[in-house]
Amino acid sequence: MPTLYGVNGSPFVRKVHVVLTEKGIPYDHEPVMPGTSDPEYRKMSPLGKIPAFRDGDRTFSDSSVICQYLERVHPEPSLYPKDPYEFARALWFEEYADTALVEVVGPKIFFPRIVGKKFMGQEPDEAAIQKAIDEELPIRFDYLESQLGTGTYIVGDRLSIADITLASMFVNLAHAGVSVDAKRWPKLAKYVATHTERASFRPLIEAERAFFGL
Repeated sequence: MPTLYGVNGSPFVRKVHVVLTEKGIPYDHEPVMPGTSDPEYRKMSPLGKIPAFRDGDRTFSDSSVICQYLERVHPEPSLYPKDPYEFARALWFEEYADTALVEVVGPKIFFPRIVGKKFMGQEPDEAAIQKAIDEELPIRFDYLESQLGTGTYIVGDRLSIADITLASMFVNLAHAGVSVDAKRWPKLAKYVATHTERASFRPLIEAERAFFGL
């Protein structure tokens, strides 16, 4: 059975969990902390990043690589649009989440409020966190609001890797006590609520909240 390596709470690990679930692929999960020096893990992920993945004697790392591999091996239901332009758009929003969103959500909000405080005994700098919430998130939220239409998905007419990756980042924001203001960003607030309530997301979110004591 394939094995996913990485600790829950990571938006990148969560992304792969959701893809596996949406595709109905049975798998094992082994928690691994990022940056581990374990030599066996480093063979799969030379940089020590999570997640990594094993499928038989095949091993590799990086959430985007893993998800594209799963799409090739298990093509249905497809999570990558067939139309070339929609395919490019889906990859773009995946990249946007994995870079523009995570650079604020991860080190500036989620890590200090959750990881640093609960596991490292570090009191968060709330002034710095609030500055990121007030000054950096709105720019990113404005962009996403402008890209959402009236439908359920940000690209095309069915769930794609774009929706999964974006929603995963917003789970970490929610864990850190940050929500999308529905008055200012009504389409984005509805979009996030819709996707994080999916059956593929909900059990993960509940397990993570229990783990973090939220």
